[in-house]
Amino acid sequence: MPSIDFDAVAGLSDTSVQEKLRTDGYNELPLQQKRNILRIVFEVIHEPMFLLLVASGLIYFFLGDTNEGLILMSFVVFIIGITVYQEQKTERALEALRNLSSPRALVIRDGKQKRIAGRDVVTGDMLILSEGDRVPADGALLFSNNISIDESLLTGESVPVRKVPWQAGMLPGQPGGDNQPFVYSGTLIVQGQGLAEVRATGAKTEMGKIGAVLQTVERSETRLKGEISRIVRTIALIGFCLCIIIVVGYGLTRFNWIEGFLAGITLAMAILPEEFPVVLTIFLALGAWRISKKNVLCRQIPAVETLGSATVLCVDKTGTLTRNEMSVRSFFAEGKICEHDCSGTNSVADTCHEVAEFAILACKKDPFDPMEKALVRLRDGDFGKTEHIHRNWELIQEYPLSAELLAMSNVWRSPDGNDYIIAAKGAPEAIIDLCHFDATQKKVLDKQIDLMAAEGLRVLGVAKSSFSKHELPSGQHDFPFAFLGLVGFADPVRPQVAEAITECYSAGIRVIMITGDYPLTAKNIARQIGLTDTDTCITGAELDNMSEEELRRRIGSVSIFARVVPEQKLRIVNALKANGEVVAMTGDGVNDAPALKSADIGIAMGGRGTDVAREASSLVLLDDDFISIVSVVKLGRRIFDNLKKAIAFIFSVHVPIAGMSLIPVLFNMPLILMPVHIAFLQLIIDPACSTVFEAEREEKDVMNRPPRRKDEGLFTRRTLILSLLQGFVVLAIVMIIYVNALSRGIAENEVRALTFTTIVIADLGLILTNRSWSETIFANLLSPNTALVYVFIGTVVSLALVLYVPFLQDLFRFAALSPIDLALCAIAGILSILWFELFKLWGLTSPGKTAS
Repeated sequence: MPSIDFDAVAGLSDTSVQEKLRTDGYNELPLQQKRNILRIVFEVIHEPMFLLLVASGLIYFFLGDTNEGLILMSFVVFIIGITVYQEQKTERALEALRNLSSPRALVIRDGKQKRIAGRDVVTGDMLILSEGDRVPADGALLFSNNISIDESLLTGESVPVRKVPWQAGMLPGQPGGDNQPFVYSGTLIVQGQGLAEVRATGAKTEMGKIGAVLQTVERSETRLKGEISRIVRTIALIGFCLCIIIVVGYGLTRFNWIEGFLAGITLAMAILPEEFPVVLTIFLALGAWRISKKNVLCRQIPAVETLGSATVLCVDKTGTLTRNEMSVRSFFAEGKICEHDCSGTNSVADTCHEVAEFAILACKKDPFDPMEKALVRLRDGDFGKTEHIHRNWELIQEYPLSAELLAMSNVWRSPDGNDYIIAAKGAPEAIIDLCHFDATQKKVLDKQIDLMAAEGLRVLGVAKSSFSKHELPSGQHDFPFAFLGLVGFADPVRPQVAEAITECYSAGIRVIMITGDYPLTAKNIARQIGLTDTDTCITGAELDNMSEEELRRRIGSVSIFARVVPEQKLRIVNALKANGEVVAMTGDGVNDAPALKSADIGIAMGGRGTDVAREASSLVLLDDDFISIVSVVKLGRRIFDNLKKAIAFIFSVHVPIAGMSLIPVLFNMPLILMPVHIAFLQLIIDPACSTVFEAEREEKDVMNRPPRRKDEGLFTRRTLILSLLQGFVVLAIVMIIYVNALSRGIAENEVRALTFTTIVIADLGLILTNRSWSETIFANLLSPNTALVYVFIGTVVSLALVLYVPFLQDLFRFAALSPIDLALCAIAGILSILWFELFKLWGLTSPGKTAS
């Protein structure tokens, strides 16, 4: 093909450019209107959990407990700060997309070539495209000199596609596929040169359409956050109503409004579970930290909990299951197949040395094409140490690939020889043509090509020739080529992906592959990684003809979607969500961003992934290791299990505290608990919830049980009943100690000390019994938990101080207890949890039945 005469092209005038910029705007994506910090803060503080934190802090300030009030208020500031930071990070997805879509551009204007900023490109501009350039806008290719383009950012397909010049009547199509005349913004020229006329800029490009979809996709509130908000709201309302009743009732019956107000405040503090928002925040924050140790960055902290409940994992093939890097998989020479392991040591068999040698000789010195890069890696590896690599040969001439002949040849001359050596490679049919095969030879080779293609391989033919004349011919057909063999290329599967898929299945997580590649290739990869239902595949074209109802019905039994475009990925994710699935979606390209954002958990690749994919996701795999997903799922389930244990403990521990604040008031008995006692108990409850339970190891069956149902929250009815039952049993035991002490006529201070000590010991018992809902306290003693040790030591020491240090005795209105009294309190605390340990032995509290 003759070279392109750029001098004959005039291009737009400066006047036309300025007019188009004025009417159409710059070639960039419009940014979503950002929320300012004040608006984000305003939205955050409307959450019930934050309002409860503020209310609890104000109560402590009102009671003069400045330290406790300051601690709670510091939590408010910390949580708001984290939320603002995360929200601002989330809104950078479009900005990253905008930067990617605006590279530098070489255009022709007023008959002169100019290098301009990509944002200044307008419709009608003439773009000069060369190998290594990134296309700045969508356009039609007017002239082409063997152009191939990597469109994987838009299609997910790793192999470049060939382009042909546009002809009248050709209509715009979708990215992907060979022999199309259209080029797209953000794609990369890997071979050739061309001239394109810009047809669309900014938001009207294919990448701009992805940006528009990304702008409209909203993340839904996580179930956990919504459930916690409802629980907090309900309990806060109950606590407020009881507080009013106590204040009014106490004042009207005992005519002591000050003590009534104090009793009401005490009850409110006993009922209000201010630990809920603190526990939720700490569990998720520490969960994000633990996940980061697995080389996973958590961009949306609520995803920590959601990931453990994922039921479907949608996987992008290229760059996620595979390396997005072509490699030599096999050779065919002398009638034999030679398998090649790129990680092995010089695994090119002797019979295939020559085909490998000449395939490498047919490459460019510094290629962009991924298959040529694979051959270069072969040359630079162990094979490069053999005599088949000729680094001192001189490249005399290149015959480029053309639309008429999809093969290229390099002419070489050795330092000690006079003859030329010609190496050719290209599409098998082109090499067959160069070698002048007859029908029988062609039929035999076609059968072998079909066998290799059926394994998902990209196949190139290789041939050689020699030439002794001084003047080289104008075309490749003038050389007497001899066929050497075939080379099969594949995008290799990432290590341990098959193992990760198996673990996903054992955890009840269904895996679906969504790819822009061909069905045959997708099925081959699916078989390699152990995906189920590999015989059925839905293509993008079939998807377009499906109604939403049909898609929702069929998606339950299909594991492979091939030749899928970005809008269809988003549609698949939404169909799964409509079926009640909790969807995790992995991806690395621009085309994955809308689906990543719409999924319950978007997981981007940190190494190969684009900024757009990372900013639209909830989690980022920093090492691009697919196996990390399984580790994070395990952590997510552990975090949720432990959060349930902590919340169950909060419910149960507040029952005796609230009961001992309310019952004496209702029955005109001496008040036992004052605000100072509640504050002391919080010193046990808060660290137990936020550190002891968070540090607990996972249950043994955490990855051998299905994810929890979508409609299942923190508590099943049975779990809630058992949790409250724990609290009421403790309350009953404490009341027995309290009433017995009153009946013996001992002093009020000693009654208070007995009752309070029993509550403290029972609370420690509740911590021990709730560490696991499947294993007994004695089994858990073998499981180390440093935070538990510190909480126990701190509690025992603090209790001893308030019981036996005179100043603290007066502050707490206690009397010193005898050893017999202490033994009585200890026995009572143990009896209050003994029944629950028996339930564990009978299997009535296992995670699979109640805690999960």
